[in-house]
Amino acid sequence: MDYEKLGLKAGIEIHQQLDTAEKLFCRCPTCLRDTSERTGEFYRYLRATESELGEIDRAAREEMKLVRKFCYYTYDTVCLVEHDEEPPAPMNPEALEVCLTIAKMLGMTPAEQVHTMRKLVIDGSNTSGFQRTALVALSGALPDGCRIETLCLEEEAAQRIEDETFSLDRLGIPLIEITTAPCMHTPEAVQEVAAHIGMVLRSTGRVKRGLGTIRQDINVSIADGARVEIKGVQDLDLIAEVVRREVERQVNLLAIRDALRARGARVDHTVIDVTALFAGTASSILKKAKSILAVRLCGFAGLVGQEIQPGRRLGSEMSDYAKKCGVGGIFHTDELPAYGVTAEEVAHLREFVGAAEEDCVVIVAAGRERAGCAAEQVMIRAEMALSGVPEETRKMLEEGSTAYMRPLPGAARMYPETDVFEVTIDEALWESIKVPELLTGRAERFVREFGLDEGLARQVAFSERLALFEKAVAAGVRPTLAARTLLATCRELARDGVDVTRVSEEEILALLAAVEAGRAAKEAIPDHLTELARTAGGAGTPEERVDAAIEKMGPAVSQADVEAIVRRIVAEREAFAREKGMGALGPLMGVVMQELRGSVDGKVISETLRRELKRLLS
Repeated sequence: MDYEKLGLKAGIEIHQQLDTAEKLFCRCPTCLRDTSERTGEFYRYLRATESELGEIDRAAREEMKLVRKFCYYTYDTVCLVEHDEEPPAPMNPEALEVCLTIAKMLGMTPAEQVHTMRKLVIDGSNTSGFQRTALVALSGALPDGCRIETLCLEEEAAQRIEDETFSLDRLGIPLIEITTAPCMHTPEAVQEVAAHIGMVLRSTGRVKRGLGTIRQDINVSIADGARVEIKGVQDLDLIAEVVRREVERQVNLLAIRDALRARGARVDHTVIDVTALFAGTASSILKKAKSILAVRLCGFAGLVGQEIQPGRRLGSEMSDYAKKCGVGGIFHTDELPAYGVTAEEVAHLREFVGAAEEDCVVIVAAGRERAGCAAEQVMIRAEMALSGVPEETRKMLEEGSTAYMRPLPGAARMYPETDVFEVTIDEALWESIKVPELLTGRAERFVREFGLDEGLARQVAFSERLALFEKAVAAGVRPTLAARTLLATCRELARDGVDVTRVSEEEILALLAAVEAGRAAKEAIPDHLTELARTAGGAGTPEERVDAAIEKMGPAVSQADVEAIVRRIVAEREAFAREKGMGALGPLMGVVMQELRGSVDGKVISETLRRELKRLLS
């Protein structure tokens, strides 16, 4: 697509969990728990509150279409603040400090006072019905002239377990929200900016790592379309594809709009009860429904079933809106007969509602109240199709397509938090904030100072094991040995089913120190790590446990023993060695290594074998 011609504009909101000791508004730890460890559960109904001007936010009003009972799992690491049964504590100063550090790294201007606000959220992800958020800094710089607009500090939401069940261990973890201007004009630019911001965040060493700790919300629009917010993109590599598919969706919706207008299409707002028509139906869905209602969309035939992005049609959009009323979905005549509905039943349906050949009929099946609500939602979305692209919040689906969540929120969503005092950011506090080295700069330094190749240096700098690598090097471990052990060796062991996470950092440092001291061979590191993982939790200090793992490999092999073994192996293969000359070094090296089983450093074996071959050949 010609994104410049289409007028693509995109911005990002990045949400990153901070790695603080305590949550944002209570003193609970920021650890995640397994649901099997829960100590209890309770239930809540949530409803929207009015803003200061007496308005209810349109997104919250949408969530209230269906009354839902939410269940919350609680733990011994969760307090009454998460239960919404106790006022919040003052803002966590450690979390604010991390926010200010990131703001300074991005060249932002801090707010003179940080005021906490309440953001209305009644989708079940917060027990209080709102999320606390605070503006910390404004206006920052990004590569290629793009800019950051705001940086906020807010509470992480509760983790959805399934349907209306949430876990409170995650609720309240400090979360930074960075919002850019709509300054990106290609899908690739969006992904590049997200990668840059992610690199800045990780450079602090004070953000959580792993799946679910960072999420990107992407705002996308084209010239004749509308601003759409896509929530919860967790995979950096999918960002460009999400943008491409959203542009495709908007282009196709605009084409459908033009086709509908050319046909003089309209929505018949008469909802028709067709329950009796399907009294003897073979469709399992329609058979058990108490009420089946039909809506006639005049001039929509063939367009409701038209694909607008991979795996999604205009009918999918209508179904998303209907599901807000608690129904499972919709049927429409662009896809019928199907799902047990016969061609004869479709013909009777069209005749009963007075549908012409160019009309599409949509049916919803549920209880009377839910079916009526769903039919109304279908008509609302069909009217939107006549206008083009609706402004809305969407969720990402697998592979990058999206589905409707709710309307975009308005100003009524935010109102002041009266239970939290403001925090002043004076000049002394701002000046005390130290700016850490960027990971990109650190990778360049590793090349310069340690002689690592650029690829390995970048892997180390961006790895979750960075701090351990720096500790190992500071303790005298060769940088290449530390890097390859922490990256390649640990990764290969994990692929083989070894749970390397059970080996403590102290044990890894002790093992690397033993290799450098000559008490263990670097070739035996995988075997030693495997043994340490197998016996994790055993008695003894890290050094003692490492010594035990080394001893299990057998007694140390002296240089004299190595020379004797090498002489024997070369003598047994003398003909081969004389035929190949020094080319026999590689094959014979494998034979010697197999016999010594990693108990001797490969460099020692190689030098010994090289000397023996030269002696033989001379």
